Amino acid sequence: MQNTIQLFENQQIRSIWDSEQEKWYFAIVDIIAALTESLDAPAYWRKLKQRLKAEGNESVTNCHALKLPAADGKMRLTDVADIQQLLRLVQSIPSKKAEPFKLWLAQVGSQFLDESIDPELSIDRAVQNYRHLGYSENWINQRIKSIEVRKNLTDEWDKSGVKKGKEYAQLTDLMYRSWADMSSKEYKQFKGLKKENLRDNMTNIELILNMLAEASATELSQKMMPKNLQQSAKIAISGAEVAKDARQSLEQRGVTAISPKTAKELGIKELPFENKAEEDNF
Repeated sequence: MQNTIQLFENQQIRSIWDSEQEKWYFAIVDIIAALTESLDAPAYWRKLKQRLKAEGNESVTNCHALKLPAADGKMRLTDVADIQQLLRLVQSIPSKKAEPFKLWLAQVGSQFLDESIDPELSIDRAVQNYRHLGYSENWINQRIKSIEVRKNLTDEWDKSGVKKGKEYAQLTDLMYRSWADMSSKEYKQFKGLKKENLRDNMTNIELILNMLAEASATELSQKMMPKNLQQSAKIAISGAEVAKDARQSLEQRGVTAISPKTAKELGIKELPFENKAEEDNF
């Protein structure tokens, strides 16, 4: 399953794509917050659920819980519903936004299908989202390129048997330690971040150094063809050392390569809700 954040009229809607069932599931409390502007969406949902159950509404009894990122960044079980269930629930929520919301649901489903056929569309959507958040065009170009570089590296990790999730995170942490002299957690603390995406808060120089580390590791992996996590770890460190050499060279010339500045300080209007578990895959 793939976690992501959708936007409905600037409201953040947590969602998850089930590739086996080919369905989107959405956090019900986020939907309620977007439609009702309730200050206590969980309480609203509890009361609505009790009423619908008493009425024998199957759309509630069929809803189930999946792990989604909470406000504190941790993965917590959250009541979710697919598009069909949500359309039924919307009928029970008095809201002027009901019709625009139905159109939004249809757009989300159509958008994912289009992007699965033409991946370039997902890149276009990412660009639009970054523009909406106030990033500069120069920064956006670097960030989109960094996604491509990251994908090339993770493809190499897949070939060598590295598992997504924990092992991806281990290798990523090794690379940060090697070129930035900080773990990803320490790097976030250095910038004063919590749940925010580290890469979305890097300066151009930081992004370029990280890309250099990952691109170097990719080239070395293609040459050395590692067969397991341990061999891939050695290559990840070697690639990151190339970036460390570049970083130290800059610093010797009086340039601050690693900045405590965050996206807000770089002129960002608003930070996106970000799933920490997804960061190492993006």
